[in-house]
Parts: sequence; structure tokens; C-alpha cells
Amino acid sequence: MNNVISIDGRLIGEGQPPYIIAELSANHNGDIQTAFEIISQAKLSGADAVKMQTYRPDTITLDSSHEDFQIHGGLWDGKTLYQLYEWAHTPWDWHKSLFEYARQLEITLFSSPFDFTAVDLLEDLNAPAYKVASFEAIDIPLIKYVASTGKPLIISTGMASIQEISEAIDAARSGGCRELALLHCVSSYPASAEDYNLVTLVDMKKRFNLVTGLSDHTLSNVTAIAATSLGASIIEKHVTLDRLGGGPDDSFSLEPAELRQLCHDSKLAWSALGQVNYAPTTAEQVNLQFRRSLYVVRDIAKGQPLTTENVRSIRPGFGLAPKHYEAVLGRKAKCDLIKGTALCFDLIE
Repeated sequence: MNNVISIDGRLIGEGQPPYIIAELSANHNGDIQTAFEIISQAKLSGADAVKMQTYRPDTITLDSSHEDFQIHGGLWDGKTLYQLYEWAHTPWDWHKSLFEYARQLEITLFSSPFDFTAVDLLEDLNAPAYKVASFEAIDIPLIKYVASTGKPLIISTGMASIQEISEAIDAARSGGCRELALLHCVSSYPASAEDYNLVTLVDMKKRFNLVTGLSDHTLSNVTAIAATSLGASIIEKHVTLDRLGGGPDDSFSLEPAELRQLCHDSKLAWSALGQVNYAPTTAEQVNLQFRRSLYVVRDIAKGQPLTTENVRSIRPGFGLAPKHYEAVLGRKAKCDLIKGTALCFDLIE
């Protein structure tokens, strides 16, 4: 089925609570102990998974100071691409230890590979799933190679046109992927909530008939919660131990307490969606008695007519429904009716 996938035995999609991914990214800041602690905090917060990124600076760019490789503006202004990725990458010799630690904690860990050798490394570690990052969503050969693993695949769609998303989906399918999901994303760091255009997520879900979620780079949880109520099945947010830590991604990441709130609130928002229902809920049943109904509000002698003076619609709800008000006016009492009597048809002629 296109609307449900499974990662590590956890069903994701229609009828399932949102799948919360804590993005480790570069927030280890070069310290493996920090990486361990972020994984631990993600588990304690109730996240379903932690995602890392698998690349080396030389597998993702060139060590060049040419203008093409310079970053101007934003968080990483003044650096070359190589300098940024040298600073931000997760050393490959950490990967085995991080995967083992996550398994000990019983939290899913997977990664975004950025070239074929990264996929090979992750396959050796038996990664349970993969994500293709927004910037790589146009790398058709990479998508096909990732898809050839047969593992569930999530593709982030920041900056991608409808045609490019379609091409990425086709590449994943032709490569052998059977469990595929898309994430609506704005590839800006941080991103503005106003730029997210969340109704796009609704359209994406209908247009491509795939499990759909949100990769959220805004500074709060509001956009993610709103996306959940629009049907997002996956929520991904960057997570750090300290937003003021000074690392490449710290400033637009959630701290552990905020991640806990996201896990709680997104699942609460999902539970509130429920299903189409116009009947009183179980909790409402007890209050049905307090709705309005027709009551005798002045004593009525046998044979006297019911009038606007002696019958009214009031609370509680043990009498005839108010819709019968006009029908009973003018009819006569079969017996003496005292004030406070719940009116029923058996009492009137």
C-alpha cells in the first residue's frame, strides 16, 4: 500500500500516530559523547527515530576557494563549502558505535547518505531506512542506488518542482524501492513559518499518493503541529543539547524539552483528528440530559389547552424535543399537569 510504510516494525502513515524523527545533523559539534547524549535525549523525549548524515567533505564537494564554492550570507557566511562540511560532518568511524548505542536504547537510527560509498557504509551497519536530503533530491543516480537496497526511503522535497519530485519518485521506484515517503520542506536555515505553505503538504499527499510528512526548519513547534493536523505522517526536526552551542545547526534546532513537547503535542493533535463522527461521543452521553426539551412551566388542569404561557423549551432534556413545540400548542391536557412535568405525547390529547 502506498499510504503506509514500516521502519523497524513501526507502521507509518494512514491511521498511525506521527513518526517523529530527531535530526542529529551536525549538532554533535565534533564530540561523539554529545552525539550519544542527543540520541539518549531523543529516546527519553519519545521520538521514534534519530537521523544522522553520512558524508565526508571530499564526498560532497571540492576543497576549493573558487567563487562557486563560497558561501555568502546566512548562518555560514564566509566559509567555503568544504570548510562547512569539514566542520559539520559526522566522522565515519563513529557510525558503528552510534548505531550500536541506538540499538541498546531501542531507538531507530538511520541516515541520509550523500554518495554511493556512504550507502555502502550504512548497508554494512544494517541501517533500517534511508533519507535523501532536499539538496540531493535531483541526484537521480544516488536515489536509484539508495533504492536498490530495498530499504524504506524518505525523500525531502525542499526546492524541488513537481516535475523534479516526480522524477525522484520514478527513480526510487525503478531502483527497487517499495516503501517510499515524501517530506514537504523549506530549505532555509532557519525557515519562516510563512514560507511553509502547508497546504502544499495536503496537495502533495493527494497528488503522489504516498506517505507524506514535514521536514521543519522553523524555530518553534507550531508549524509541525499544524502539519500534523493537516495529515502529516512524519515530522522531522533538528535537535541539539544547547541552541547556543555554536555549532553549524544549533541555532535552528530544538532542545530536549522542546522535543518532548513536540512528541507530546503532535501525537495529541493526531489523536484529536479521529474520524468523521456526528453522533454524541461517549463523553457527551452523560450531558444529553442537560439539553433543552418541552416542560410544563405552569400548572395545567385536565382539559385545558397547552399555551406559550404554560409550556416552554427549557433545560433539562427529559421532555419532548423543542422541534415539537408548535405541534403541541393548542392541544389539551389528558390529566392535571403540574409545573415541572416533562411533556410527552401520552399526556396530551
